[in-house]
Amino acid sequence: LQVQAFRATGDRKYLDRAAKEMAHYLDELQQPNGLFYHAPDVPFFWGRGDGWVAAGMAELLRSLPEDHPLRGRILDGFHKMMATLLKVQDADGMWHQLLDKPEAWPETSCTGMFTFAFVTGVKNGWLDAATYGPAAKKAWLKLITYINDNGDIRDVCVGTNKKNDYQYYLDRPRAVGDLHGQAPVLWCATALLR
Repeated sequence: LQVQAFRATGDRKYLDRAAKEMAHYLDELQQPNGLFYHAPDVPFFWGRGDGWVAAGMAELLRSLPEDHPLRGRILDGFHKMMATLLKVQDADGMWHQLLDKPEAWPETSCTGMFTFAFVTGVKNGWLDAATYGPAAKKAWLKLITYINDNGDIRDVCVGTNKKNDYQYYLDRPRAVGDLHGQAPVLWCATALLR
């Protein structure tokens, strides 16, 4: 929201707010592996929760000037997260409801968000194209197979409050056409066309 306010007004205070908040999240909440727990008291790497951070960093970095004092910190956090996401990506290109649990179901909203971050990172030169480009392509090509004849994406985790219970995340309902999943597919398409 702060980045969009900056883009609409040109007032740098919005960009500075976004950068300070992101740096604080990175300093306080990013785990050693680069990912984020759903909450400090819920030690699960929930896909969409991490997806918001990945997409948010990509959007922020698109507007953050090279000379911004927090750019280096944010870019470091972005690189750390993207490296781990690359490691936990499924062989078919998807990411799972719980990122580090391959037995968890493939989830489309986080896959869209991570694909968006990979594509944006490659296109802006923040990520190595030879490494992340094929991973982004594989994710996109698999993600679009989840779109039905009505243009709705399936296997979108419904809105999820935190709960310190592994089974809770595995049992979350899967929606079709939920905007949590529709929007990331559109973000990916926009990033690919940008």
